Amino acid sequence: MMKPFQPYLQKALKKAFVTITVLLAAHYGYSQNMNTGFELLEKGDFKQAKVFFKDILKDYPDNKTAQLCLGRATGLSGNPDEATTIFEELLEQYPQDFEIKLNYAESLLWNKKYIAAKSYYQVLLKENDQSFPAVLGYANTLSNLKEYPQAQDYINKALVIDPGNPNALTSKKYINLGYSNQLVQSQSYKSATQLLKDNLEFLEYDTETLQVLANTYLIATQVDSALITYQKINKSQTDSILSLNGISLVQHLKGKEKTALQYSKKSMSILNTTTPKNIEQQTIERNIQALIWNGKYKEAEAKLSDQIVQSGPENWLLALRATLNIYKSNFKKSINDYNQILMTDSTSFDGNLGKSNAQKAMGGNYKDAYTSASKTLEIYKDQKDALQFIKNLDQQFTPVATVKPSYSFDNGDNEAYNLDVNLIVPLNTKFALLGRYNYRDTFNDQLSSQATTQLFQIGAAYEFLPNIKLKGIAGINSIHADNNSYEELTTDISLQIKSIKLQSIDIGFKRNVESFNTALLERQLVQSNYYINYNLSTNFNLGWFTQYFYTSQNDGNSRNLLLHHYIIIY
Repeated sequence: MMKPFQPYLQKALKKAFVTITVLLAAHYGYSQNMNTGFELLEKGDFKQAKVFFKDILKDYPDNKTAQLCLGRATGLSGNPDEATTIFEELLEQYPQDFEIKLNYAESLLWNKKYIAAKSYYQVLLKENDQSFPAVLGYANTLSNLKEYPQAQDYINKALVIDPGNPNALTSKKYINLGYSNQLVQSQSYKSATQLLKDNLEFLEYDTETLQVLANTYLIATQVDSALITYQKINKSQTDSILSLNGISLVQHLKGKEKTALQYSKKSMSILNTTTPKNIEQQTIERNIQALIWNGKYKEAEAKLSDQIVQSGPENWLLALRATLNIYKSNFKKSINDYNQILMTDSTSFDGNLGKSNAQKAMGGNYKDAYTSASKTLEIYKDQKDALQFIKNLDQQFTPVATVKPSYSFDNGDNEAYNLDVNLIVPLNTKFALLGRYNYRDTFNDQLSSQATTQLFQIGAAYEFLPNIKLKGIAGINSIHADNNSYEELTTDISLQIKSIKLQSIDIGFKRNVESFNTALLERQLVQSNYYINYNLSTNFNLGWFTQYFYTSQNDGNSRNLLLHHYIIIY
């Protein structure tokens, strides 16, 4: 299950910090040394800068430059409303000051008032369409409104005004990231990857772009391209960890679980005290996932428990535990963990779509699974995995017909042509109509004998309790042999129980005509079968199937049949 892209809109504003041009008037700036405050702004120490400029204004309350810098320090330290008020008051004093207008426009972005910012920047651009801060600010505004083609036009205009400006290049990077995310959602993968490659033209080996490019390849199921991209993330030790984590995921998607675990272990071995916390978390998460993929459930559970003791039941750990429980077929426990995630974050992708998968796997909760998947799509529009999940559910409850032709023979010169057609028509998630037609032609050329049978059956299946289904089908078998023609009632009624973890039991009765060859059909043999099927699955690639049949025939014969099958999956 691929997680959707993280939004890049706010990053564009945070990383594309525009250093304002501070005009120091002679009767202001030269008498007051504000270099310390400017340095605090440049370093991003906005809280200290705010304190500094407040102190300046105590002695020089009319200093326009100090007021501007106070507004910026206030807004960038997390108080955008207060900053907007400061700039509004300055505009009342200096209504024609273009620099104050620029700062006011930027404060609207801090406040996420993008529509108002768009209108205001348009006014500024009419006043001066060659102002680099105005053009750049407008590009960022359009990006936040997800109007990416127009945002690209204006960021390119900004780079014409000031070629190579690092702030503009940073904004261009995030505009391209946001636009590529939008294109991925509409499944325009080729255009999305081209935008990301464009980023690498001016930001060669940019880690964030390479990560998104690799993720795009994964979503587009181009796993080999994703592998090549992950291998390019290697500028630093942290990059190496990201690269190994990505390669581990690719190996899993290629079905190479042991290799995936090897890369994950290597990534874990590189972690140290300087590793960023989010990267450490991602690495631990991948390692536990790799253990689950390899069926090492006890080891995965132990690591999960240790991590929960250390950091508490954080959502990413609950999601991992829910995944582990799905692999172990503990679906109720899995749903409980997803519910706990959604209590703290109702928009969680893992919580919503993960819960859908658990509800489907549990059986009997198909309506709830639909609801959870639909909620995922409300939050993450057109998300590929959610769309595929709903498509698979729809197919499960879509009418389907299967046609199976076959030919058989034995060493007694008996031969048969057989055509079996089965129809399932679900009316809802619990009730389905059933139909079957079978045509069989048996013959023996050595004995010059032949017989044909046609079977017509209709029935229904109803799940009256979760994982407990009653299934019944009945009809007429019409037989035409050389010396005998007759019709017989046939039926197959069964109770299918799957409420026990990793186990299923079928208990049933079946009435049929013995149709192995022409001679048996001539004898008009009718069988009444009472049967029990028991199937046991495990989490360690071993299965067990037991079948017991008691059959009585209308000629007085009977039989007891017990079958055991062991299934080993490599």
